[in-house]
Amino acid sequence: MMNWMDMTLRDFQASLASSSPTPGGGTAAAIALGQAAALTCMVADLTIDKEKWQDGWQIAQDAQNVAVPIMSRSGELATEDSDSFDAVMACFKMPKETDEEKEVRRNCIRQSTLKAAEVPFETATLALSLLRHLPELAEKGNGNAASDIGVASLLASAAVKGALFNVEINLSSIPEEMGVNMRELSPSILDESRLLSKASMKSVTSRIGL
Repeated sequence: MMNWMDMTLRDFQASLASSSPTPGGGTAAAIALGQAAALTCMVADLTIDKEKWQDGWQIAQDAQNVAVPIMSRSGELATEDSDSFDAVMACFKMPKETDEEKEVRRNCIRQSTLKAAEVPFETATLALSLLRHLPELAEKGNGNAASDIGVASLLASAAVKGALFNVEINLSSIPEEMGVNMRELSPSILDESRLLSKASMKSVTSRIGL
């Protein structure tokens, strides 16, 4: 088991660039979420208790309260995403000589694939919960850090979309009665994330004069 958060950035990028299937897009989406949360914390810190930005203090505090646990959890999700894919591959290697072995293998593949969808689904839902705080932070947070919250919004949006790609590809290979909740909620998560990202970009571009 590899904990990607224990690697240097250079080593992680080298692993991501390698021909190994892990880490892959799901792990990258979780890492993007962590960076979005970290930038949110930075902008919040630059806003709270600064007299000039008093109107944004509570907004910044609320955003920080959400971002801090996400920053920690995102690193765990990065590792869990790779582990869940490896678990699926392990199931495919199980024996399939007898009908009983085939059934055990099939069930293993389905359950591990469901887990492989659940991990990025959590990434997407956390990214959405972060995004919900960013339009207001972009509008009323420290104006000198407007570009930073813009980058946070872009990364969080990418985390939602990238994670949902991984949810969809895994759900598409298992029966429809599995992962019903994820199938039902994914479209609305995507739609809301697009609206929030657009709102953040509008505030950011307005504040930096674009």
